[in-house]
Amino acid sequence: MKTVINLVLAACVVGLIYICYGSVMGPINFDKERALREKAIIARLIDIRKAQQEYRGMHQGAYTADFDSLIDFVKTAKLPFILKVGSLTDAQLEAGMTEKKAMAIINKAKKTGNYKEVEKEGLQNFRRDTMWVAVLDTIFQKGFNADSLCYVPYGNGAKFEMAVRKDTMKSGAPLNLFQAQVAYDVYLEGINRQELANLKDMQSKLGKYCGLRVGDIEQPNNNAGNWE
Repeated sequence: MKTVINLVLAACVVGLIYICYGSVMGPINFDKERALREKAIIARLIDIRKAQQEYRGMHQGAYTADFDSLIDFVKTAKLPFILKVGSLTDAQLEAGMTEKKAMAIINKAKKTGNYKEVEKEGLQNFRRDTMWVAVLDTIFQKGFNADSLCYVPYGNGAKFEMAVRKDTMKSGAPLNLFQAQVAYDVYLEGINRQELANLKDMQSKLGKYCGLRVGDIEQPNNNAGNWE
């Protein structure tokens, strides 16, 4: 009889140890895995932000809500890069010379072959040449896969949600906003159901989005991420 009781007690002790271990290590393991996954997701959201900002610069200030359009832009678009050689002196600036005027004089000389005015204004070593550089070579690391831009790391094929807002401010100025986001449920499912529920409950009580987001279509936030 004692042996049975001892075995039962031993089993209870082991069970309690297991429960205590789980209660301590559960949150630790969840936070560790969450940090690992969110590091990759944040990097992807930053890439989306960079692509959107360049897209906006080439499309009259407007963003796109379509990943196909954004990815195609990243793959094919080229951005202007100004190669600058020389600078205007204080004396030239005081005399009213500007870079625009200087380039007009130089371009005129190139067309006519007459460089007397260039020499007169002291612009022989002044150059401003526009080069066009591929987006992929400008804002992303070598080997970047543009097709991956829409996919959520650890999301099992899920895509980020993306939205834009085009509006007019009270002052009459145009208002263009975008956001890209992914919910906790998409990339944290399967780690620890209770810890996920606790995280979502805490965020909801704080009035915050239950996931990661960059930008905001409700109010301008300089395209900041909610982790920043």
